[in-house]
Amino acid sequence: MRQTFSHFSKLVLIASAFIFAFPLDAKVHEFKLDNGMKLLVKEDHRAPVVVSQIWYKVGASDEYGGVTGVSHVLEHMMFKGTKRHPAGEFSRIIAENGGRENAFTGRDYTAYFQQLEKSRLKVSFEMEADRMRNLTLPEDEFAKELKVVQEERRLRTDDNPQALTYEQFYATAFASSPYHQPIIGWMTDLESLTVADLRHWYQRFYAPNNATLVVVGDVQADDVHKLAKEHFGDIEPTKLQGSKPRKEFAQKGMRRIEVKAAAQLPQLLMGYKVPVIGQADEPWEPYALEVLAGVLDGGNASRLPRQLVRKQQLAASVGAGYNSVARYNELFMVQATPTAGKSVARVQKAIEKQLSRVKKTLVSSTELRRIKAQVLAAKVYQQDSIFYQAMELGMLETVGLGWQLSEQYEKHITSVTAEQVRAVARKYLVEEGLTIAQLVPVKANGEVRDAN
Repeated sequence: MRQTFSHFSKLVLIASAFIFAFPLDAKVHEFKLDNGMKLLVKEDHRAPVVVSQIWYKVGASDEYGGVTGVSHVLEHMMFKGTKRHPAGEFSRIIAENGGRENAFTGRDYTAYFQQLEKSRLKVSFEMEADRMRNLTLPEDEFAKELKVVQEERRLRTDDNPQALTYEQFYATAFASSPYHQPIIGWMTDLESLTVADLRHWYQRFYAPNNATLVVVGDVQADDVHKLAKEHFGDIEPTKLQGSKPRKEFAQKGMRRIEVKAAAQLPQLLMGYKVPVIGQADEPWEPYALEVLAGVLDGGNASRLPRQLVRKQQLAASVGAGYNSVARYNELFMVQATPTAGKSVARVQKAIEKQLSRVKKTLVSSTELRRIKAQVLAAKVYQQDSIFYQAMELGMLETVGLGWQLSEQYEKHITSVTAEQVRAVARKYLVEEGLTIAQLVPVKANGEVRDAN
């Protein structure tokens, strides 16, 4: 995101918290314009507001060595002007109409959004249609914005020990998958990026037939369709050149790294290679992995916080998570920060004990019902926000799963059995697919802080 928003690596960590929301009665209306652009409209008449999001099927996973970070830099430049609207005018016009706007870049998509009073939707459409194909990409604005992104990287990654550890962790866990590289890009690539690189990226990916427009709010679907045809219908499609698939090769054993950085406390990251929806051997496996994450870290009563934080007091914090919605296979993550005086090795051993337990013993019916209720409740609560309703539709559609999957989530989660939870734990939480990263705190002079 631009300036006050972090790049999407922060947002992606919370994606699994809202990506599947329990559906309301509101119907999703799907349209397709003659130029290939898809339009999804969901009516929500609780307040006279509307959210408009346009999702492009391009992100960091489409990038390659030498141009990493180009998707994110281009996102910044989308606010730097067309022939009709010079730099800064987009944001000024949205603000004058009482709205808010921003954008975010992910590994598999780039998206732009506005939230406005319902009668101002046409303003959003007019502005987005203009910058879809008419950016000027001036050299001077590019030079300034590139420095902004480089400083963002320094502040949010290079000078942030936890973020730096996550970056090195993913770069170790994934070798051939594009998830190896950070969304914000490697600094060496940012230093050599040119406006010509951005122009090529823009011309290749920013087109109506590579975009999904999502509108949620106090609107009528047919009216939105008519408005979309008026503003986007005349934009010429482009001949799309899909990116070559870059699947991760099979891991043959545990990988482990240390990251030494100026931090106060150590940190432990453990990640197991797991499939996402649409790529698992069995279609129920990703949903069982979601329930497994809830068993381990589904609130204060779940196993990891109860055992490691409250009972044994080994960890100041501990958590588990899994994002089932992505273009490529993902990691089942466990992270922990030891309490003062406790070693990382001891915390890791305690985590492994809990993982071993869930592999051996079936989750009780009482615990399983509680976890399923918590997982579904988290999705229901997100429906209070029209923004996240739109996020759900846009993300599912853009990664290639289809927005209809949101309506099937409750069925999939409630169908998960204790045997399936144990099965995925046994199959995927294994050393052959494990990567471990440890943040080792050092002093300003580079000396390692006293080991716990």
